[in-house]
Amino acid sequence: MTREQPPAIPTDPVTLELMLTQLRLPTMKQLWRAFGERADTEGWPAARFLAALAEHELAERARRRVERHLHDARLLPGKTLANFEFSAVPMLSKAQVMALAAGDGWLPRGANLLLFGPPGTGKSHLASAIGRALVENGYRVLFSRTTDLMQQMQRARRDLSLANLLRRLDRFQLLILDDFAYVPKDQAETSVLFELIAARYEQRSLLITANQPFGAWNRVFPDETTAVAAVDRLVHHATILEMNVESYRRRAAINRQQAQHTSD
Repeated sequence: MTREQPPAIPTDPVTLELMLTQLRLPTMKQLWRAFGERADTEGWPAARFLAALAEHELAERARRRVERHLHDARLLPGKTLANFEFSAVPMLSKAQVMALAAGDGWLPRGANLLLFGPPGTGKSHLASAIGRALVENGYRVLFSRTTDLMQQMQRARRDLSLANLLRRLDRFQLLILDDFAYVPKDQAETSVLFELIAARYEQRSLLITANQPFGAWNRVFPDETTAVAAVDRLVHHATILEMNVESYRRRAAINRQQAQHTSD
């Protein structure tokens, strides 16, 4: 019995590039000529040639995916772990923060991260920087001021679309709520905030920055029972980082003032 020969494959560049376009392989389309010339010169086997192209296609897809997810995350611009001043917050363990930024030790479990400290100590910077590192490590993250998200959720509730919003938020393995407990909230905001915490409990992670300790959270949850239930869910599987240092912004202002006096 004669073995069937595979069909002839067109080899002209125009047809090949059309096929790569139809297959949605833009990186392979861009690189195949240069790699083909190198493969011919160095005598690569077909498998090595194909593997090299596939590797670059996957790497470029990963880069574009991270780029999209960084855009969707709405992180604070320019805030990275590389430019965070760990020396200004000596009670923070840089090794612990870097481990948290990897994500694998807590995000798959739906655990939380809580950052406490006075205003101006770098909580928002650190939260956004951890979020950026997590996106670069393949996780979906969303950063929001707590008040902004609560108002969005209130509008969704009025429009009878709160369940849909919660499902959309569920796409993010980490939701960063910045300035939690910063301003008193009315009963409607308190209600949707607790609903968000309850919906994500042990399923999806929260990172919260707050300038008030748990004992002052009666400003956030006027109802004591709700406050206890919210705190219980947040701390059940949580890492708590204290950043009780002098305000970075205040120190910077003092340093500028001293430098000005010295120059005068």
